[in-house]
Amino acid sequence: MTEVLGLYIGNLRATDVLDILILWFVLYQALILLRGTRALRTLLGLGASLLLYVLAGELELYALHWMLEKFLEFFPLAVIILFQADIRRGLAGAGGRLFPAFAKAADQGASEEIIRASFLLASRRIGALIAVEREAALQDYADSGSRLGARVSSELLLAIFHPTSPLHDGAVVVQRGQVLAAKVFLPLSLSKDVSRFVGTRHRAAIGLTEETDAVVVIVSEERGTVAVAVAGEVRTANDPNELRQRLLEAFDSQSSGTKK
Repeated sequence: MTEVLGLYIGNLRATDVLDILILWFVLYQALILLRGTRALRTLLGLGASLLLYVLAGELELYALHWMLEKFLEFFPLAVIILFQADIRRGLAGAGGRLFPAFAKAADQGASEEIIRASFLLASRRIGALIAVEREAALQDYADSGSRLGARVSSELLLAIFHPTSPLHDGAVVVQRGQVLAAKVFLPLSLSKDVSRFVGTRHRAAIGLTEETDAVVVIVSEERGTVAVAVAGEVRTANDPNELRQRLLEAFDSQSSGTKK
């Protein structure tokens, strides 16, 4: 075994090392892309199917091996279909890494508009729910609402959540500085740790942040307060500076996690 390994290392070229490093980098970036998404569980299921295919061949389970062989013929197509939203997000993220100044400027501008709109809505006792996408794609949730694809602005958010607006029910989904959709219905948290006195809007924000790594800004119409939900936890922001700090902390932690 040692001799075979030594022979292999002896025949290793510089281009082979480069090839391995590039492959490792691509796989690592793919895992980062899928982190915090339901797609990762799907990928693990596909990996288990591949392992079962190999075992079926070794154990001479011909019927199972044949069935899995036919399934795996469509494996590349299945990956593209199942992960199309994540692939699209990954390409967009690659653009953001190539031109970080533009991406950061767009995100900061959107954050300021969200902050301004949130406290204006709170002062008027108008409820709102604004979900901001981070690593995990929110496309599946956005598909349940009305597509907009408009630049984030405080005026637009105020118009959407005005009680007379046909889009005021549900949440707004923000993706890379754009209002992707409005009137989006988010999953309610089923956790027993959530107080029964918490309203539907807060429970929906907690539910989304339990399933994804999104940041959700909540405006309470009953109390006229603003809060931020991250990773299933809700924290109140008493003024625009505090909300700005909460958002900065959330997105700074995302950047740090990606670099690691």
